[in-house]
Amino acid sequence: MAKSTKKALEQFKMETAQELGITLAQNYNGDLTAKQAGSIGGQMVKKMIEEYENKMQ
Repeated sequence: MAKSTKKALEQFKMETAQELGITLAQNYNGDLTAKQAGSIGGQMVKKMIEEYENKMQ
C-alpha cells in the first residue's frame, strides 16, 4: 500500500473514531474494546459504501 493511501486511511480512521466519541492514540490502541474497534471499522465501511453509491448516481 502506498504511503499516501495508508496515511489517508489512518486519517479517515481517526476522524471516524472522533465522530463516534472514541479516543485513538497515534500508535498503540490495544486498550480498545472489540466493540469500539468494530464500531470504527463498521462506520468506515458504511461511509465508503455511501460514497461509492453516491458516485454511481
